Amino acid sequence: MSELRNSARKLARIWWPVAIAVPLGAVAGAGYAVLTPPVYSANSYVVVVPESGGDGALAVNFAQAYGRLAGQPQVLIGAAADAGRSSAELASLVTGTTSPDAPVIEIDGTGGRPQDAVRSADAVARSLVAFANTSSKETGVKLVPLAAAADPAAPTTPSHQLDVAVGAAAGVLVGSLVMMTRRRSAPTGEPAEPAAVVPGPSPEPVPTPEPEPAPAGRSK
Repeated sequence: MSELRNSARKLARIWWPVAIAVPLGAVAGAGYAVLTPPVYSANSYVVVVPESGGDGALAVNFAQAYGRLAGQPQVLIGAAADAGRSSAELASLVTGTTSPDAPVIEIDGTGGRPQDAVRSADAVARSLVAFANTSSKETGVKLVPLAAAADPAAPTTPSHQLDVAVGAAAGVLVGSLVMMTRRRSAPTGEPAEPAAVVPGPSPEPVPTPEPEPAPAGRSK
């Protein structure tokens, strides 16, 4: 039982930064999800139809081109009054996406309320149809509304589960960094003891040379 307690204490001393950071990160993610205003998304669909039974590949190619024009000023200006926003605001709220093998254009509109997202998506879709069909004789294709946007049932962001998971993952990262910092700053070990000196045989004394007698002085 004592060994189990010792092991638990060692793990607690090592992993306490992660054990504290993960719940704090999850709480922070939940708080972010609560405080962040919701954003709703709605999708309106337009299909490109070839004139006089033209080639289907031609319709797909024009769908790719018109999908990129959905966020351009020449289309947004025509949709601004219908959406109740300026063209600059619509540029940040609406995007157009296409499929590589189908002549369908998806207009994605966002807003703080479900009806705002629907209104923006449908307004840009109608403006894109009107803009493209002015050149139907030259292009050989026309745009037809396929499906109007439906009211979204739930906001796209924030996602409570995703935000909590992201916060917990950030807690794991922060806790791991704290652990690594503590390990680097901690002493690596006790200083080594000085090696014991083994006594050896004492050296023999070196005899001191006797001074030589001074030479006798010469008589005058």
